This record gives sequence, C-alpha cells and structure tokens, in this order.
Amino acid sequence: MIEPAGGQDIKKCRGCGAALQHESQDKPGYLPEKAAGREPVICQRCFRIKNYNEAAAVAVDQDEFLRLLGQIGNQEALVIHIVDIFDFEGSLISGLQRFVGNNPVILAVNKIDLLPKVTNWNKLRNWVQRQCKEHGLRTSEIVLCSAKKNQGFDRLLETIAETRGDRDVYVVGATNVGKSTLINRLIRDYSDLDEELTTSRYPGTTLDMVHIPLDDGRAIIDTPGIVYPWRFSELVVREDLGVVMPENPLKPLVYQLDEGQTLFFGGMCRFDFIQGAHQSFTAFISGSLKIHRTKLERADALYADHAGELLSPPSKKSLEHMPDWTRHELRIPKGSNWDIFISGLGWIKVNGDQGALTAVHAPKGVRVLTRPSMI
Repeated sequence: MIEPAGGQDIKKCRGCGAALQHESQDKPGYLPEKAAGREPVICQRCFRIKNYNEAAAVAVDQDEFLRLLGQIGNQEALVIHIVDIFDFEGSLISGLQRFVGNNPVILAVNKIDLLPKVTNWNKLRNWVQRQCKEHGLRTSEIVLCSAKKNQGFDRLLETIAETRGDRDVYVVGATNVGKSTLINRLIRDYSDLDEELTTSRYPGTTLDMVHIPLDDGRAIIDTPGIVYPWRFSELVVREDLGVVMPENPLKPLVYQLDEGQTLFFGGMCRFDFIQGAHQSFTAFISGSLKIHRTKLERADALYADHAGELLSPPSKKSLEHMPDWTRHELRIPKGSNWDIFISGLGWIKVNGDQGALTAVHAPKGVRVLTRPSMI
C-alpha cells in the first residue's frame, strides 16, 4: 500500500491507471518512495513523459500482455509492431493478428544497423514479408529501421502519418527491441503535453497502458514490453547481457567443418555437426562472444571441465541461474538454404546444399528452429 501526504491510500497511477509499487523499476506503476507525496501521484513512466517528453521501458509477462492486447480489435487503431531483426522470430508477437482485427499493422523492423553493410535490403524486406506470411501476420507496411542510428525513422513517421487517419496509435513489442526510442520520437513529433496524462479522457481503456494525448483528440498508446521467456536476453544475468546482445554490426564467422565437430558459443550453447559432407557454416553472433571448436567426442568433457572459465559467459556464478541445456536435433535437407536460429543469440547459416544432421544444445526454454536463410 502507498500512503502519500494527506493520509489517503492511493493504489493507482493518475496517468496510466497502473497499480503503484516501489519494488520493480521495470514493471508498470513504479513510483520511487521519495516521490509518493507529489501531486498528482503518477508513476515514474508517466512522470517522464509529462515532464521530460521521454518514455521509460517497462515489461509485463505474456498472459498480462495478451490481456492488454484484447481491446485493440474493438478500437479504431493503427498498430505499430516493433521487432528486432537480430531476434526476429523471438520478438515477433505470435497471434497478433487475432487481436488487432482489421486494424492496419505497420511492422517496424529495428536494429538493421547490426546487419553486414553488404546486406541486400530489398531481399531482406522480401524475407520479412515471407516470414510474416508464415506466421499469419498481415502488414500494411514494413519499414526497416535503426533506432540507434536513426535510420529509417523519418520513413516510419511518414508511413504513420499516411496510415493513421482518425485512429489512436498503439505501439507494441517485446522487451529490448527499441520500443521506447520510437515512443520518445513519436512524443516529440506528435504529442501535446500541456494536457495532463490521464486515462479519464479515454473511457474503457485498459490499465497499465500510457495514453499520450495528440492534438486531434486521439492518442499514442504506449504498451508495456512483453517478456518472452524463450529469448536469451530474458535468461542471462545483467552482466552477460551486453556480451550476448550485439552493439556493433555483425561480422559473419565462417567455419569449415567435418562431421563430428562441435562449436561452443562461449558457455551459452553448443552446435554439433553430427553427420554430412565437409561443408561451411557461418555464425552470425555478437562479436563479444568467443567461439571454441572441438571434436564432438570431447564436447561433453570440455563443457564439464571449463564451463564458466574457458567457456564463458556465463561465469561460474551466473551458471547457477541458467537452466540446464536441452538438445535439439535438426536435419537440414539437401538443396535447402537454411539458417539455424537460436533466439536472442543469433543464427548459423548452412552454406552447403549437401544436407546435414546437426544438433544445438541450449538452455531449456530457449527457442531453436530452422528457417529460410535471412542473408
């Protein structure tokens, strides 16, 4: 319970309606204890929007996020879905289409600055379109962008202006995809913050979303980031996050492998080439994560003896918080052009067309799958 000055119990943020709490800064309704007496009593995220034109990232679990999404299909809305190109399948909101109904969806594909400079952007856009179709998501527009480098944001804002009409704008996405950067840009370009942030102007709105008033009476709705437990970014401890998530453009690493060879990606996961003709594999991972090659027959012993030391991150201390590994066996058909995708860690491109039997060992719960090659 939060007791501001005056002795009355206040449970809800006056801005977004979220239950106020002091414990978790990255959850809805966070209010520093020293700010509990201010008027109006609003959470830190609403305070930043109102006073600094800046939104802070918050997160909710999957069930709570789906509850929040439930209202969009009944609204006149434009939905901006932000995904991370480095973790495309891991950050795409599965089943979004059934929540948004017939409302238009703009897919903002963020972090394109991480891809090699020789990337063919037209081919990448076509790849994204095919993947959206595979996942049942209809998009009115796909915009490739980089929040960090401010690439493509002008085009994204133009697309929003062309598509919005008389609609509210809902911004949705998983954690760590760059959602707050876009929200902050929208606030600067579209909002009138002379009006107090409040849900009272929007009857029937769901709690835990921040409504940022627009000049025409509509709003930008900042939804909390969804936490997907199958992403490495949700599993690793904070000190390892900067190693797993790349900050600089990926430098593809090519390995010529014979069957019976293994690659360790630090101590995070392992890739086994079990059976197949000599061929090359290209790893697209953070440059801070060291790769160690060994024979498959020695792999178990190497991990047992050197996890947390030679094979790190994670450190020995961090290993205590990581789930045990699960083995995923993946057969690559002859003539295919496939990636082996490990959510939040990157992917391995199979360069040959001879076919291969492979396996990935990753912490339990991490999503591992095959897909058509991105690059």
